[in-house]
Amino acid sequence: MRKLLKKLSYTQIIVLSFLLVIIIGTTLLCLPVSSANGTFTSPVNAMFTATSATCVTGLVVYDTFTQWSFFGQAVILLLIQIGGLGFLLFVSMFSVFLKRKIGVYERRLLMQAEGNLKLGGAIVLLKRIVKGTFLFEGIGAVILALRFCPKMGFGQGLFCAVFHSISAFCNAGFDIMGRYKPFSSLTTFAEDPVVMITIMSLVVIGGIGFLVWTDIVTLKTNFKKYSLHTKIVLSTTAILLAVPAVLFFLFEYNGVLKDFSFSDKIINAAFLSVAPRTAGFNTVDLSALKPGSEVITDLLMLIGGSPGSTAGGLKTTTFAVLILSTIATARHDTHPEVFKRSLSKDALSQATAIFTIYVMVSLVAVVIVSTLENCDVMTAAFEVISAIGTVGATKGLTPTLCTASKFIIMGLMFGGRVGGLSLVLSLAEKKENVPLDRPSEKILIG
Repeated sequence: MRKLLKKLSYTQIIVLSFLLVIIIGTTLLCLPVSSANGTFTSPVNAMFTATSATCVTGLVVYDTFTQWSFFGQAVILLLIQIGGLGFLLFVSMFSVFLKRKIGVYERRLLMQAEGNLKLGGAIVLLKRIVKGTFLFEGIGAVILALRFCPKMGFGQGLFCAVFHSISAFCNAGFDIMGRYKPFSSLTTFAEDPVVMITIMSLVVIGGIGFLVWTDIVTLKTNFKKYSLHTKIVLSTTAILLAVPAVLFFLFEYNGVLKDFSFSDKIINAAFLSVAPRTAGFNTVDLSALKPGSEVITDLLMLIGGSPGSTAGGLKTTTFAVLILSTIATARHDTHPEVFKRSLSKDALSQATAIFTIYVMVSLVAVVIVSTLENCDVMTAAFEVISAIGTVGATKGLTPTLCTASKFIIMGLMFGGRVGGLSLVLSLAEKKENVPLDRPSEKILIG
């Protein structure tokens, strides 16, 4: 088995590991014990749910609370946790706890899976990720339990708190609030600032990336000593949280936020800014958003979180590099600079490739889904971008999708979680590249 794995690239192994988890999850969710009514679940719908959970997306064809039994919900929760941390990291975690030696090959796999930049720090980062994950999820669960238990009873409230804490930290967007109304997400708690702020905090912490954690833990608040990666992630994240929140507040003041008090308008506007960053929860009716707000939401969903995190999407660094590159080109600068550092050519080419892949795949998917479902382009685009960005937000189209559309959305969720560039490389990766320089020739651009 080890020899077989060594014939595959690191990227291919990561892709196959996610496929394995999805297959196991699909099998378990098909079983009668997983459904609330004790019957077999359609393999396609079970696969859709398993893919959505493993890829920490949150798009569902069934309401999670009313369709699945406690066992089924526990399976979904486990898939979310594995998908959020990464299957390879999950396996390595048990190897460390069992004090089994992890060789160089396994360390390289971890480095690739975690988005780590250094081979030597893979195990240290692994331990930090595990400790940090359970610490934040635990704190979130305790706070949420204080709000849920009085409403639902201790047992139900505690499980609900744990479920939503893990779902939020892993940026999954799954909820079990169907007890109040199917597909209602967090609308019942739209005027509960404790629940709202806790969920938002978990989403942001889980979405900034494990490498950023390392800088913050070791360097505290000394921003100047942070790595360039951390500086870009934190700066871009702050802008993408603040600016859209203000715009949502202004656009939806007399829209979906009109029935809230002034303070609740502010919190819900902030939630509208945080949730599309691959989390997928909602406290208002997303289908009632104004066109301007919907476009902003689409953009936030496409950008997503940060590399090496539980989030999906293009990633904040990709977006930042594209913006910086555009500004540099407009100024006729050959090397884009930020924080007194120049960006490498590899970063520019990878960002361009990822952006092109996401946009082209999304456009094709929108055309096909809108045709198959006979719906308007904006509605199809919302679902498609939500899927490829592993967000989980929906305007209500997903539960009514035909089988062909479900497979398209599943493919988008999988590609979005693994990463567009990684997925392409896994399918077309070569072991050896023969160096060959062709003559260059200029063409007109623009």
